[in-house]
Amino acid sequence: MSDYVKRTIIKEEVPSVHVDTPRSVKVYLPPGYNELLSYPVVYCQDGNDFFTMGRIATIANQLILEEGIEPFLVVGVSVDRSKRTSEYSPVGAKNAAYKRFFCEELLPYIEERYPVRRDKASRVLAGDSLGGTVSLHLALDHPELFSQVLALSGAFFQPTQAAIQNSGDLSWLRLWMVVGLDETAVETHIGTFDFVQWNREAKTLLTDRNASLSYSEKPGNHVWGLWQKELPDALRHFFPPPLI
Repeated sequence: MSDYVKRTIIKEEVPSVHVDTPRSVKVYLPPGYNELLSYPVVYCQDGNDFFTMGRIATIANQLILEEGIEPFLVVGVSVDRSKRTSEYSPVGAKNAAYKRFFCEELLPYIEERYPVRRDKASRVLAGDSLGGTVSLHLALDHPELFSQVLALSGAFFQPTQAAIQNSGDLSWLRLWMVVGLDETAVETHIGTFDFVQWNREAKTLLTDRNASLSYSEKPGNHVWGLWQKELPDALRHFFPPPLI
């Protein structure tokens, strides 16, 4: 177990003209990290939550060391709770600015400093709830940059459904989605939502447009207690263990 606890996490401050500057970011480096190699990368919205409540660094260590999956970096992007909905919601006042920060400032900053691959097949966007929403919209808006989305109980409400409906063929898009079966009346500060129904409808729309989809419903609620348990399977989906 001691190897999993030895996690290398670097803190960065990404300057920005699009969002309140600078933006704090945590970067997880995998065991055996070597700057002469190149790595895929998982970009997480709600970055601090992914590291603390999601334990993504420990889970990544375990998958890499025990199951031999390909080493990858994790970039966790912090968010100010008071501005989260404004930045992550597709109808939020700061949403366009946040997406510009992500594409025009965060990506180049990471790619200049770390040996990460620069093709969209090597980038995974991850998020929970509205973090899953902004991740999907980043991919829909920028298919040249992103094609893989990991969504934990995504808040795929009407504006997102409309965006999917307005998309053409989505056979280039790979999604891994999970939602908790107890998420039928989740209270948020913008209303109470049936996340199960919204995720089922999003699944239908995405499948109809040929997106590659791994979708599951599991016992649980809209909390990290569910999402942390599902993260290993999500990461295995994008970084499959070698066949023995």
